Amino acid sequence: MRHAVILAGGSGTRLWPASRRRRPKQFLDLTGDGSLLAAALRRAAGAVDGTVVVVTAADQAPLVAEHAAAAGVTVDVLAEPVARNTAAAMGLAVVHLLHRDPDAVLGALPADQHVGDEAAMARAIERAFAAAERGAMVNGVRRDLICTIGLTPTRPDTGFGYLELGADADLGVPGVRDVARFVEKPDLATAEAYLAGGRHLWNGGMFFVRARRLADELARQLPATWAGLDRIAAALDGDAAAVATTTAEAYAALPSISIDHGVMEGAAGVVTVPADVGWSDVGSWAALAELRGADAAGNVTAGQVVTCDASGNLAVTDPDRVIALVGVHDLVVVQAGDAILVVPRDRAQDVRLAVEALGRAGLDRYL
Repeated sequence: MRHAVILAGGSGTRLWPASRRRRPKQFLDLTGDGSLLAAALRRAAGAVDGTVVVVTAADQAPLVAEHAAAAGVTVDVLAEPVARNTAAAMGLAVVHLLHRDPDAVLGALPADQHVGDEAAMARAIERAFAAAERGAMVNGVRRDLICTIGLTPTRPDTGFGYLELGADADLGVPGVRDVARFVEKPDLATAEAYLAGGRHLWNGGMFFVRARRLADELARQLPATWAGLDRIAAALDGDAAAVATTTAEAYAALPSISIDHGVMEGAAGVVTVPADVGWSDVGSWAALAELRGADAAGNVTAGQVVTCDASGNLAVTDPDRVIALVGVHDLVVVQAGDAILVVPRDRAQDVRLAVEALGRAGLDRYL
């Protein structure tokens, strides 16, 4: 069966002050149509006939349940005892899926990204699942593949990893290409060359694979990680208390490494489905312009905002608050809860400096 795995344990601060440790980006409603997580859950539920698994931090599990209920999606929530990055999180989902379905095929989808064209994304997900299920013939033997979804770049972005395209993959699934290699985040000149050359796609962190193949890759490439996960797998036939105890002990000892660096970059037989789906990682407040339209003066707003002789601003406020902008230009102004952010729009990525300064000042309660 097809299953979805959504990693929702992040604690990102690039959208501070709306995104906090207790309510990270995936729980925000940035479009007026529900949270990013709710959209991801609906996307996943429409693509699978099995389980939608959400791996999250233990203190965020109640929020996940709340947003799943709002989305009308039944989920299986796996709570991480401690944060150990995405390789461990994916491995936790894998051992649970294999325990209930030895033939599981999983699709890993991020919890905190925006998709403008849901129909196009649904088609890409269907092709990616089909590629993972079919595999490829190698010397007369069928081999399992890992299929990614590669996103058509719209700008020379230096903040993303890239996929370098190889030849067409002969799988009987239209539009699938071999991945020649994963590429680290490039400098600007390299990113501009990638955009002009047309042979590179953004790596959006989505992949589709048989659960057993991913387990084998974890065991081969990250043996210390797999040893701990195997302890958890062996405990799953026991009672809930034994599972919880073993998971807490074994998971805490796992190395912290991403699934991209730890597994994907060293795996053979990786293919991709190129997709143009109006994708955004919503990586800063400036990216909100990709999700919401601007007024005639170029102001992008969410909430109650009034402007007078103001242009090019981005302003966000809680529903019961108001922001008035007079005679200012190209600013980001965000009011959320008990904090306000003001930063030039071209420095929206520098929100982390405010977060770091709050930490140094002992004001962690605002994080």
